[in-house]
Amino acid sequence: MTQTFKDILDTLPAADDIRAIVLLSPEGEALARMENQPGTAGSVRVYHALVKRHGHIDRKAAREGLALYAEHTADARLNPGKHPNIDRLLAIAEQNAPGLRARVVLRAES
Repeated sequence: MTQTFKDILDTLPAADDIRAIVLLSPEGEALARMENQPGTAGSVRVYHALVKRHGHIDRKAAREGLALYAEHTADARLNPGKHPNIDRLLAIAEQNAPGLRARVVLRAES
């Protein structure tokens, strides 16, 4: 039986102390900010797990992230723009987009 995104989320490190993840270009320019709130909390956990494991989001990490998103990855392929956090990983994994660095913003910070 294939694991669902919800099943996979339960296996990822907790992100309760994270306010947001800021995605940075290789040069350090802020490109996007994912807030840890309903609607994006799952993505915060996925990206946090990838950054903890790989230190950044390169092609290998992006491919792993696509697997973590499970059924949502297929939906993102069918509906470009619907899942921007998955679209970003697809671009890195499959379209040679540059990798990303990330800065984790803790709740104690602003």
